[in-house]
Amino acid sequence: MARTLYLLTAYDGTDFHGWQTQPGVRTVQSVIEGALRRVLRHPIDLLGCGRTDAGVHAAGHVGHVVTTCALDGDRLKHAIGSRLPEDVAVLSVREVHPAFDARRSAVSKLYRYRIHNLENRPVEHQTQRYAYHFWHPLDVDRMREAARHFVGEMDFSAMAAAGCERASMVRRVIRCDIERHLNEVRIDIEGTGFLHKQVRTMAGTLVNVGVGQWTPDRVVEVIESRDRRQAGPCLPAKGLCLQWVRYPPHLLRPVEDQDPAREAGWPTSSEVGDTKMRRVCCADHLRLLHR
Repeated sequence: MARTLYLLTAYDGTDFHGWQTQPGVRTVQSVIEGALRRVLRHPIDLLGCGRTDAGVHAAGHVGHVVTTCALDGDRLKHAIGSRLPEDVAVLSVREVHPAFDARRSAVSKLYRYRIHNLENRPVEHQTQRYAYHFWHPLDVDRMREAARHFVGEMDFSAMAAAGCERASMVRRVIRCDIERHLNEVRIDIEGTGFLHKQVRTMAGTLVNVGVGQWTPDRVVEVIESRDRRQAGPCLPAKGLCLQWVRYPPHLLRPVEDQDPAREAGWPTSSEVGDTKMRRVCCADHLRLLHR
C-alpha cells in the first residue's frame, strides 16, 4: 500500500542554489531526491514546505513523499542519511496521514535572521557562513518597537522582491521577536506564509531602524506605501535559516493512529475508563461527563 512519509531535514545552504530543483545546478531537493530514489527503488516526487533561496539554511525543513516501501521510519532515516552529503541531514522520517501536504498543510513557519553585530569580523568558520556581519552598533529596543508594526495581516508588497507577482500580496505575521545574544542579534519572524525575500527585507528594514537611520514608526509608512523602493535593503541570504514548520497534530499521525473521539474533542474510551475509576472522589467531573 502507498504511504505518505514526512521528512524533516536540515542543511547548510552555502553551497546550494536553493531548495528547488533546477537544471545544471546543485539544489537541496535534487540531492535528497537522489538519495530517496536509491533507497525506495521507485520514481518519487519530493514536495517541500517551501522554496529557500540560494545560500539560505534550514534547521527544520519539511518535505513529503508517497512510497510503497515498507521500511519503518528509523531504518529509512539511516538509509537515506547515509547517502547524503555532509551539508544535508535527515532528522526524522515517519509515516503520516495521507492528506498531509508539506506546503499546503503548514500552519506557520519561523525564520531566524542572525546578525554578527561587532566591529571585528567573525573569524569562526560557522559564524562566517551563518551570520551577516554588520559592524555599526544596533539599538535592539528601537528595533523591537519597529517590529511590532509588522505583526498582523497586511499587504507586504513593500517587503517583497522586485517583480514578485502573486495573486495576493497579503500575508500574516504572527510574531516578530528580536533578541541580543552577546555579539549576535537574532530576528525571529513567524508567519503563515511569506513572499519572495520578504523576511530578509524585513530584517534590512529593522537594521535601518536599529542603526538610527529611521524612526520605528517609519515602518508603518513603508508598509502603507506598498513600494519596495521605500523599504530597507534585502540582507544577504547566509544570515537566514528556516527554524521550523508547524502542522495540525492529527496530520502528523497515520490513519491507524487517529482517534475520532479525541479529534472531535470528546473523551476517549481510556479516558472514560479512568473517569469511572475516580467516581468516588470526583463526583463533579462525573456530572460534567454526563451533561
